[in-house]
Amino acid sequence: MFSHREIWDALDALAARHGLSASALARLAGLDATAFNRSKRVSRDGRERWPSTESIAKVLEATGEGMEGFFADGGGYRQDAPPLGALASVPLLGFAQAGSGGYFDGGGFPTGQGWDEVRLPSAGAEGTYALEVSGDSMLPLYRDGDILIVSPVERPRRGDRVVVRTTDGEVMAKILYRRTAKQVELHSLNPAHKPRVLAAGDIDWIARIVWASQ
Repeated sequence: MFSHREIWDALDALAARHGLSASALARLAGLDATAFNRSKRVSRDGRERWPSTESIAKVLEATGEGMEGFFADGGGYRQDAPPLGALASVPLLGFAQAGSGGYFDGGGFPTGQGWDEVRLPSAGAEGTYALEVSGDSMLPLYRDGDILIVSPVERPRRGDRVVVRTTDGEVMAKILYRRTAKQVELHSLNPAHKPRVLAAGDIDWIARIVWASQ
């Protein structure tokens, strides 16, 4: 999976190749002029913010570039990455389905039937999968149709956005605030909702959100 810095470096390199600033590139693609500003790349609390797949697609269309050109000239391209002309596929499931049985094993890895697929520049770590947001329960951060790329192998740290599945089958996207041997404290993506404290035994698995189309 490409890193936060590599994606933004690729956008900067693309703008430079076309003699544009980041703001001018955004305007050319029909986006808000501030969409690619450096101040937009990290939130006030220090969490990384990523450009959406939609905004990248608009930039590529506006400049006439392909995915290979997007990562060219050192702008995030890695020698160990798979060929960009042949995108890797990861399993895709609707968020509402994730609470049903049969889609995950005991470690939170995708399993069973009924999964769709989504294509990415890199498949990422083993077990990486995608969840599609439905409805408005995750506003204002995640909207209906947003895709969350989730990794069950990356150890979640305090402040990370995570997907949590309880033993009762409830699946939620939260911010991991505190985790001890006995309980886990989760903060909501929507500040209007109160934090939740769950007993460790009530949690089936926790997986880190490594990227989202926003």
